[in-house]
Amino acid sequence: MKRFPTYGSLALALCLAAWAASWLRIEPLYRYSFFPLWLGYILFMDALNRHLHGSSLLKRMRGRYLLLFLISSLFWWIFEGLNHFVQNWHYQLDQPYTPLGYFLLASLNFSTVLPAVMETTELLTSFKRLHPRLLSNQPGPRLPLPTLVGAEVLGVLCLLLPIIWSRYCFGLVWLCVILILDPINNWFGRKSTLAHLAVGDWRFIALPLGTLLCGFFWEMWNFFALPRWYYTIPYVGFWKIFEMPSLGYIGYLPFGLELFALYQFVLLVLRQKEDYLAF
Repeated sequence: MKRFPTYGSLALALCLAAWAASWLRIEPLYRYSFFPLWLGYILFMDALNRHLHGSSLLKRMRGRYLLLFLISSLFWWIFEGLNHFVQNWHYQLDQPYTPLGYFLLASLNFSTVLPAVMETTELLTSFKRLHPRLLSNQPGPRLPLPTLVGAEVLGVLCLLLPIIWSRYCFGLVWLCVILILDPINNWFGRKSTLAHLAVGDWRFIALPLGTLLCGFFWEMWNFFALPRWYYTIPYVGFWKIFEMPSLGYIGYLPFGLELFALYQFVLLVLRQKEDYLAF
């Protein structure tokens, strides 16, 4: 039997230690526990994937693995900008921060979102019933131009409507990025959600499911943390599971597809032909 990677055991210890520091409010560690907690989770999942299959994102990407963290941080700031209009989530801080200090700490924490989702999804796709039909080196069919243009127009509407009528259209912020970027990715031959749908690849649901699983841990670890976030969502702010209203968890499903679309778009911009994802 293969030995579990040492870095995976260390990562799990880091995750558990940061979790304890956060919930027990151990000075001064608790206010900086978010990044080490999620870094431990990410590297543990990577080690688990490597242990089970002999390969992992970190092994395949090596130094480029840091690119996932950079993309993630830039991406979540987009959502912070959208939240300026819809005001669906807010942050409760442990102390005042300077604008620069807040930006640096928030950017570091935001950087863990994309790698956490991708590592979790890779673990789920290791199950045969959830392994997508289109492999990492198969972009799938290019959809007709009118279909792509229609999706693009719909994406722009999903971007503008929450800005104009935030109280009624706030949920569309979780659709705008994928509808804007996914058609571009498909047209230029990158992998896309649209291509998976075109071939009837329902197993691609592993990506939304992986994001939902991460969402559960995000909300659970946030519950007794400080700094922390909380929600003010019109109409559906009831039956909370931790801080998140139960219906709010639905938003994690398209959010995973948005992460995937952004990842593919960045590879397109960088002219990176190789796709390191195993799904």
